Amino acid sequence: MPDFKCDLVLSETDAKFASGRITEYYQNFGNMADYLRKIKLERVSEMPTPLFGFNLSDDFFSDFTMHPKDMNFRVGIADHEVFHNYLEIITSHAIEASNPGRKLILMVYETNTNKIVGFIRLGSPMMNIAPRNRYFGEVLGAEQMPVFNKHAIMGMIIVPTQPFGFNYLGGKLLALMCCSHEIKKLVDEKYDMNLCHFETTSLYGSTKSMSQYDGLKPFIKGQGLTNSNFAPLMNDNYFKDLEKFFIEKNNGEPIVWEQASSRKMKAQSKMISIIRKSLNGNDKKEFDKVVDDARRLNEKKRFYVSDLGFENTKDVILGKTETLIPKSNYDRYSIENLTEWWRNKASNRYETLLSDGRLRNKLEVWNENPGEIDIIR
Repeated sequence: MPDFKCDLVLSETDAKFASGRITEYYQNFGNMADYLRKIKLERVSEMPTPLFGFNLSDDFFSDFTMHPKDMNFRVGIADHEVFHNYLEIITSHAIEASNPGRKLILMVYETNTNKIVGFIRLGSPMMNIAPRNRYFGEVLGAEQMPVFNKHAIMGMIIVPTQPFGFNYLGGKLLALMCCSHEIKKLVDEKYDMNLCHFETTSLYGSTKSMSQYDGLKPFIKGQGLTNSNFAPLMNDNYFKDLEKFFIEKNNGEPIVWEQASSRKMKAQSKMISIIRKSLNGNDKKEFDKVVDDARRLNEKKRFYVSDLGFENTKDVILGKTETLIPKSNYDRYSIENLTEWWRNKASNRYETLLSDGRLRNKLEVWNENPGEIDIIR
């Protein structure tokens, strides 16, 4: 990353305008569910109408009479636009179409039906995150980060189609696949890496008592909570208009490096910082309260890691050795063996739902039945 600095200070008039736009955006959200639903419905309303007789959801797994013991799966590299269009009608979150840094996008298919059961996007890890520092026992500084980036990947999107996720613990299957020998090979070959560390965070914090990543030991283990001391991201139009305003005031220059990871989050944080620096007195106090209230919408996320079956991942990343040592259970990290491990749990889940009459049989997609979907699921 090149040296990048932005010392912009706004005039009082401009600072009040920008703070007003941010206040206007966040003032109507009572909780995270309100925020997610509003953003999702806006995104779906902008989607083009499909051709008559064709829906994207036709490609999603829908044979909910099939028992997990009869299922088989394959993972395929996906086209970016196709992946994004499918995902937009499945996930409750607003998906960013453009993300700088490493990116491996995958779709998972059930092979008997050749239907999609889930979506995976792996990308560059966050630059700094508290539970990771606790996991490694120290803050990874400038010297360690290049080594860390050579060996680490983050699960940015791990989303099953629904109700495959609900009926069959589909999110757990996708998460396990992220830790597999096969995915490691794809990442290593694409980015000349030697992957040995996978990490991800839960979609929700205190809103849900459990995450799809719980119950996956020894493959994936929880490592505490993130700080999440930032406001939820503004939606596309609000953000783009406000960023354009800041660029104009900064003599046509961006306020954050354009190739930065998590660029939108960093740009939004920089906007807030510039506004706070440019306001005074009661105007600053009122804006600080808006930002604090917006931050409370967000939640501390659960943080999870996998060592991909190596016993000395920490030592390699901390520079104590360059040689990875497989654990005694290393063979269990193949997709075939991970799927068998999932199959036992999924079978119990499926049979319980079936006997209780709680099995879901209708596809849950935002462009067809948004009013019937739980935003937190």
